[in-house]
Amino acid sequence: MSEVVNVAEIFGKNVFNETVMRERLPKSVFKKLKKTIEDGAELDPSIADVVAHAMKDWAIERGATHYTHWFQPLTGITAEKHDSFISAPTSEGKVIMEFSGKELIKGEPDASSFPSGGLRATFEARGYTAWDCTSPAFLREDAIGVTLCIPTAFCSYTGEALDKKTPLLKSMEAVDEQALRILRLFGNTTSKRVVPSVGAEQEYFLVDREKYLQRKDLIYAGRTLFGAMPPKGQELEDHYFGAIRERVAAYMKEVNEELWRLGVPAKTQHNEVAPAQHELAPIYEQVNVAVDHNQMVMETLKKVAGRHGLNCLLHEKPFAGVNGSGKHNNWSLTTEDGINLLNPGETPHENIQFLLVLSCILKAVDRHADLLRESAADVGNDHRLGANEAPPAIISVFIGEQLEDVVDQLCSTGEATHSKVGGTLKTGVKTLPDLFKDATDRNRTSPFAFTGNKFEFRMVGSSDSISSPNVVLNTIAAEAFKEAADILEKAEDFDTAVHDMIKEQLAAHRRIIFNGNGYADAWVEEAEMRGLPNIKSMVEAIPALTTEASVRMFEAFNVFTKAELESRVEIEYEAYSKAINIEARTMIDMAGKQIIPAAVKYATMLADSLSKVQTACPDADVSVQAELLTETSAYLSDMKVALANLIDVTEKCGIIENNKEQANAYHDIVVPAMEALRAPADKLEMMVDKELWPMPSYGDLIFEV
Repeated sequence: MSEVVNVAEIFGKNVFNETVMRERLPKSVFKKLKKTIEDGAELDPSIADVVAHAMKDWAIERGATHYTHWFQPLTGITAEKHDSFISAPTSEGKVIMEFSGKELIKGEPDASSFPSGGLRATFEARGYTAWDCTSPAFLREDAIGVTLCIPTAFCSYTGEALDKKTPLLKSMEAVDEQALRILRLFGNTTSKRVVPSVGAEQEYFLVDREKYLQRKDLIYAGRTLFGAMPPKGQELEDHYFGAIRERVAAYMKEVNEELWRLGVPAKTQHNEVAPAQHELAPIYEQVNVAVDHNQMVMETLKKVAGRHGLNCLLHEKPFAGVNGSGKHNNWSLTTEDGINLLNPGETPHENIQFLLVLSCILKAVDRHADLLRESAADVGNDHRLGANEAPPAIISVFIGEQLEDVVDQLCSTGEATHSKVGGTLKTGVKTLPDLFKDATDRNRTSPFAFTGNKFEFRMVGSSDSISSPNVVLNTIAAEAFKEAADILEKAEDFDTAVHDMIKEQLAAHRRIIFNGNGYADAWVEEAEMRGLPNIKSMVEAIPALTTEASVRMFEAFNVFTKAELESRVEIEYEAYSKAINIEARTMIDMAGKQIIPAAVKYATMLADSLSKVQTACPDADVSVQAELLTETSAYLSDMKVALANLIDVTEKCGIIENNKEQANAYHDIVVPAMEALRAPADKLEMMVDKELWPMPSYGDLIFEV
């Protein structure tokens, strides 16, 4: 029997949260800090020393020896530099533990060693981290000891954002300001803030660590670059929501406990569709905190796995032929006093405020579909998006039968007079209760689906930060809200003006609504007829960052400058090239040093067998051995040709200097060359003696956990 855990007792235990601040800070200081956190007021520098002193005492009492500014550079993961609390030794040979307000508010990591896309030269090293007091500091316990982690933004010496947090905070301010204008139009004078809320469902794979360490591709690339499908995959659908294995359950228990101590509201856990695949989902939080917490989730999933002899794979497609992993970004807009702008109510056709918000969001998504697609673009997601397991690469919006009916009424007659209502679902079993039936079904193939009081953006990759998609969602919504408010605030007859605007926006952007099967080939054709972009790869998506419309919008809301957007374009092209180059070189290494030698050894065994049988029994039928030898030799020959080609094209692409040209070359030339090398190798895996094959198979990895 495992130890009983009292969740209420341990939740937030390692967080410098409001409860701790209220206990340890003077009342006046606490009020000022709380005002900054809740109302978005400017931080009062005069309270920094008091907060820092209280934070230090709390951390040291919990065993902390070091602190770090925990930030999110453009690598997509977190970064940190640790400093101890000790100051200069005293004359008695003792040390004083100190932590000043200046150290709390500002840090200075080396900015030249992080991706900057040309914003900083190598010799221009200075960069700053700045305390984000809206995301609470926390204690992390690991092999180093206990470290006080202070969430921070990261910018260059010249002021450009070099991180994921700074633009996110700016986008939150933008949508807050513009959404409040919409609320004021409808007579709401009490709400003070509109905050984007997010719940990020995290999918991941678990494999045995010993087997993981025998796969160079998993170690270097995070995914299998070779591998034949086992006799069983996910076709029986028996893993999804199935009983959780003991080893995995022990792992999940420890993950939950660590996250709860960090204040992460981990709620749901279950087996996902693919064997060895699982999911963890939290309760919704303010988007800034949700982004930080999702980084903690990913770090915790990987860290705890090692303690259980496991390895956590966050790659979007670690195994070909079985489902990949995504991260469903559930986004909504809520006021500080509890009003959800995306709640349609019982009668959506009468909820004019909701219909205006809905029409603005549909307009935003349709207008900036390319930008929203780009926000979910990463190298691993190229293997997942568009497959029969994930949203297609075409952006569309599912709004359900109820809302589509309202939209149809408005577009066809100019009036919406009714809304479809839910009913009762009768189970047919006397001992089971009748169930309330919602007015609409769900659509798991939609990339952007309305699910009752939020939109679920299902394109985001499992290894990616959720910051980028939420920056885009916040900003495109802010733009649409602003355009609506600019007109409606000047309208002489508000009721008529808002009615006409809703109808016009729904009619103009109705093409983005699709409630059907996003996996069907027919949808690809229909989407093309509608004029919706089908952006199939990361390299095709990247240019959306610097279109005239994107630059104008981001600069108008002070989220990005043109220079910052151009830098991100360079970073993403470079990241793509580097990732594919690593994968190609890993395949070259594995093919040349492991797979081909194993296949040659097997062919030699076949030849020896053929020769010995013929010598011992000249009349014996050796056609099987001969056929196997011929087939093995043919695949070996194919591998040798494909390997030589991959070596050649990888070297040629590696010397291309222009980042965009290089990324496109890797996509157009190297990726197909990698696929050509994999094909005969996977055939050989199905032929070569299991004892000779140099690495664990798919079956070993996904079924022996």
